[in-house]
Amino acid sequence: MCGIAGFMHADRDRPVDPETLVAMAAIQYHRGPDGFGWCSMNGVGFSHARLSIIDLDQSRGRQPFRTTDGRLMLTKNGELYDYQRIRADLTARGDVFQTKSDSEIVLHLYRRHGLEKTLPHLRGEFAFALFDKEAERLMLVRDRFGIKPLYWTEVNGTLIFGSELKVLFAHPDVPRKFSPQGLYHQLMQTMVPGSTAFEGIQQVRPGYVLDIKRKDGRLHIEERKYWDMEFPHEADHATDYSEQDYIDGVRAHLLEAVQHRLTADVPVGSYLSGGIDSCAILGLAAAASQDPVRAFTIGFDNKDYDETPIATEMARATGAEQEILRLDSDHLYDHFEQTLWHTERTIYNTLGVAKFLMSRRVREVNYKVVLTGEGSDELFGGYPAFRRDMFLHGLDHLRPQERKEWQALLAESNKLFKGAMLAENAVENAALTERIGFTPSCLQPWLAAAQHVPALLDKDLGAGLRDYDPGTAIAEQFDRDMLEQRHPLDKAQYVWIKTMLEGQILTWGGDRVDMANSMEARPPFLDHHLAAYAASVPPSMRIHGRTEKYVLREAMRGLLPDVLYKREKFAFMAPPAHTDPKKWAAVQDLAARHLTPSAIRDAGLLDPAGVAALFALHEAPETGTATQVQLDASINHLLGVQILHQHFVAADVPRQARETAQRLGWHP
Repeated sequence: MCGIAGFMHADRDRPVDPETLVAMAAIQYHRGPDGFGWCSMNGVGFSHARLSIIDLDQSRGRQPFRTTDGRLMLTKNGELYDYQRIRADLTARGDVFQTKSDSEIVLHLYRRHGLEKTLPHLRGEFAFALFDKEAERLMLVRDRFGIKPLYWTEVNGTLIFGSELKVLFAHPDVPRKFSPQGLYHQLMQTMVPGSTAFEGIQQVRPGYVLDIKRKDGRLHIEERKYWDMEFPHEADHATDYSEQDYIDGVRAHLLEAVQHRLTADVPVGSYLSGGIDSCAILGLAAAASQDPVRAFTIGFDNKDYDETPIATEMARATGAEQEILRLDSDHLYDHFEQTLWHTERTIYNTLGVAKFLMSRRVREVNYKVVLTGEGSDELFGGYPAFRRDMFLHGLDHLRPQERKEWQALLAESNKLFKGAMLAENAVENAALTERIGFTPSCLQPWLAAAQHVPALLDKDLGAGLRDYDPGTAIAEQFDRDMLEQRHPLDKAQYVWIKTMLEGQILTWGGDRVDMANSMEARPPFLDHHLAAYAASVPPSMRIHGRTEKYVLREAMRGLLPDVLYKREKFAFMAPPAHTDPKKWAAVQDLAARHLTPSAIRDAGLLDPAGVAALFALHEAPETGTATQVQLDASINHLLGVQILHQHFVAADVPRQARETAQRLGWHP
């Protein structure tokens, strides 16, 4: 994995400033400490910070790449799998490769097939920029699930892009200002797909191409979808395949995905929690590897949230070399600010901090690559919100009393996560219900949190959002064609994939905290071949009665400890602040720095009285546990907004980037 950056001027004769390109690479040094490069042509400039994993030869693997004829220029972040086979096939057809890098296949495929026919060949997690001088065309491409980030903005006739927001902010022309709507969504947790917290800055959406062409002295920008998570129509789920066929199919596709992601020129480890997902990945990786796999586990000091006993049992069963990082609750808030500098968005739970500390530990023991379990719950119906939607909307044969009993059991078994994974009370949104057929349970906790937001906003900002409905803004981004005539479970999973997976799990729980320590995470479950197969699995095989991820459990039964095979899904979270007096004291220490009336007034984003009222509600004796969970999240968001303002709005980011380049000795 690496960090990419660049810009395209509408005027092809406008000079490209190499100092700016180098500064944009330097500020994301953590993404690629093994070297940097830059190049330009025709008013377009690219830069790249490299993390060496494939083709470790620095003289060969250095990016950006430029073809020998000067037509094409490429800068890429991520990994492409099966590239050896593609390279061998192209070589047999007469292509000559300059490197052993997986990235170079993009240039050769594009020259032969064009972009649209190249994309189906690309398997993995990636974000890249490709410039075609002959066509005067810049293409920004992001992988199918958004595992790798890619941000962009247009300012004064220049399109600017990069792997992180701070990369764009390192460009002197990019404004640094919260948008009112972005601020609203930071405080309620769920972002509008494709948006950010900052004015004028967007993301290339997962599975999309941003196509930029020059015409008449202007940049013409087109956004185009090349892939989506397409579930079959509900009527088409009926099939002649047996249960065993689906079990065998899931096993085969997952094993193939794991084998591809073991490809590296450096050692590959594995994250290991106490869940089926990471245990399945470790079990397959250990069986496919000749040497023991290094497994990395996070342990919490609160036994209600700690999964190390099951993780240790799995490590022993596979012969893995387990590394356990034990974390104290209050210790997490000591690293809250540093984590937010990397996540560039607010976080509702300090799990993001825990994962930041774990990735740091991985690098300390000289590992650059780990396999992870992200994506399993999204593909196989693992979250409690999915079961709730299945009980409510997807099982017409259930008697009302039986439906009520199942819901009660679900609520009881997930009481630790009520207010976060499940709403305390049902919340409906008209726009979401109109587009989907119901308001998905996964969004309901954050729609409930949104009810607190107007009182927390600065009065002037809030006045402009008086009629704003966040649920409508989110609903409008969903493709109707992907929702119509689908089973309710398919709809619920699709919505989660478009919101929570990309906006949270793969951001502050994935790439951003892993790459903060120059560490690459590879999620085999998000292999798009496996995902397409999982979408074809009937809903009743994903959630079978009251058992979630049924088909995956059965596919992995032979390598899972019995206690794990029988265990219900346990959401992986750090203990919320209200669960520990030391942790709550650490929150109050941060609040004393960032949420004082003067600090709030200086930033101009929040309302001091509203913030004080929310803290008072949190500490009121009559406030229930589920409400406290939700208020813990809201307080984390309040702290996050103030910290983000300090780091990215109040700070002189272009100067910081230039100073970083000087410190590293990176010069044009």
